[in-house]
Amino acid sequence: MTAPRPTAERAAVVVTGMSVTTAFGRGTDRLRQALAAGQPAFTEVTRFDVGRRRAKRAAHLPGAPVLLDELGDVLTQAIGQAGLDAAAVARTPLLCARHSDPSWPRERQEDGHAAATGSALAARAGLRDAPRTYTNACVAASTALADAAALIASGREERVAVAAGYLVDEDVFALFDAGRALADDGALRSFSAGRRGLLLGDGVAAVILESATAAERRGAEPLARLLGWGRAGDAHHVCQPHPEGLGMARALAAALARADRAPEEVDYLNAHGTGTPYNDSAEAAAVHLAFGAHAPKLPVSSTKSLTGHTLEASGLVEFAVSVLVLQEGLLPVNAGYTGQDPACRLDLVTEAPRRLQPATVVSLNAAFGGANTALVLGAA
Repeated sequence: MTAPRPTAERAAVVVTGMSVTTAFGRGTDRLRQALAAGQPAFTEVTRFDVGRRRAKRAAHLPGAPVLLDELGDVLTQAIGQAGLDAAAVARTPLLCARHSDPSWPRERQEDGHAAATGSALAARAGLRDAPRTYTNACVAASTALADAAALIASGREERVAVAAGYLVDEDVFALFDAGRALADDGALRSFSAGRRGLLLGDGVAAVILESATAAERRGAEPLARLLGWGRAGDAHHVCQPHPEGLGMARALAAALARADRAPEEVDYLNAHGTGTPYNDSAEAAAVHLAFGAHAPKLPVSSTKSLTGHTLEASGLVEFAVSVLVLQEGLLPVNAGYTGQDPACRLDLVTEAPRRLQPATVVSLNAAFGGANTALVLGAA
């Protein structure tokens, strides 16, 4: 794990454009309203037949949306909110995190096609190019965000677009259901006693990151600041995190160090919180390891309990949630909670969203194979 460059030597990174689509609907305002309401988006799956499956529910949009089209829409909206002209867009690269698109034939669902989709998306939006496509499971989008921030902070890029998407599909649903990872009681109960697993959800999002200097020069109003990012692996197990949360704790420590923030300065943690026994207890251990005496006082919730697990898109969807938390001063509820698990002793936001005006929030993600990321955001 490389030591962060001193803050004074790095360009500040800000968010100037953002759009997100979830099962709650298309557009950031729909997500904003849903977070305030605190009601999960899970319904019985109608996109494909689940008659023979243990689990029956997911959080998905109606109909059969096409991933490339949905990615194109959110990217166009994020560019519009950022107020970029065509010349600025043409200088901006795209980092894309994505899952396979069920609308494409199986023989084209290879890494080469994933990269080609990134290039097609960049061309559709008028962006310069798409040099990287991320498919590394549940940290794909957060890894793309960290790489984008590093490119800007080091001065290699003035501005980077990041897009990510996953749409609930039959193949993944069947795989997770067969592995008994999906909750057969129809709710994703992060950190709760009696939790029975995760549920999948649609998620498509895009953000524009740029240097604070570039944003100021063109008169753009930042939505939030990306203060720090950290990545660490634990290589404990192909499917399970380290039970003591060592990789997640190292990612948190690195992100806080890069952000020049002490643990007690963090006001809210948007947790990975998949609702699975192994993840949630390991994540709770990581929070105590990384935040120490501040851990029992740190408000925590997993918005997967509302949106479902959006897989490769989850890091960007939850980044958007974190931006909205900073803007609205409302901490999302940890839905479906039925009581404390002794292995998950955290200050969970339950019953209803909690009013608090945070200055610093953290978004944490983990993935199969022991990959872990943490992002630190600050109010604009």
